[in-house]
Amino acid sequence: MPTGNRRLDPRRKPRQVRAELTRERILTAAAHVFADHGYAAGTTNRIAERARISIGSLYQYFPNKDAILAELLVRHIDRGTWAGADELDLSPGTLEATVRALVRDAIDNHDDDPQLLRVMIEEIPMSQELRDTMDRHGKLRTAQVRDVLVRHPDVHVGDADVAADLILFTVEINTHKFMAAPRAIPVETFENELVAMVTRYLRGDRMS
Repeated sequence: MPTGNRRLDPRRKPRQVRAELTRERILTAAAHVFADHGYAAGTTNRIAERARISIGSLYQYFPNKDAILAELLVRHIDRGTWAGADELDLSPGTLEATVRALVRDAIDNHDDDPQLLRVMIEEIPMSQELRDTMDRHGKLRTAQVRDVLVRHPDVHVGDADVAADLILFTVEINTHKFMAAPRAIPVETFENELVAMVTRYLRGDRMS
């Protein structure tokens, strides 16, 4: 992957409503174009045409399609905090429901068009902004999960910090892979199996 450089920086940070709306149109159009045509064929000309603006106007906001894709992934990551984590019922006997809330949240956050998700995973150039966003998101989400683990009476793990990292890696990687691939099994089946696996680990179940 290309390393971070100024080629990935948006050219203009909108300060007016009209400029912000134009930028949103470009990003929305790009998401559709990348999903429909793939990244190689998802040219800036196609994006501009889909957004119904001139190619010159597009370049006032983004220097190239790499920068557009990077911005789409930054937004994807930024919306990936665990919604509702502070409202969970952490009373005894609710561990499976707690894990299901985490897994369902991850599934919902990856419920984009599978082709667009594959493009974002496989084609994205790594800008410094993207690296910073991934690091910030990782720390925030790990802190959310750790807080739940230390407060839930049914959790029995040796190290809450390590457990939080392991759970997040397991849930995120498997959800990415499942949601980006053609669906061979129902989402509900995937969810149930992942919930069962993580719940057994947190509960301290031992294989007989």
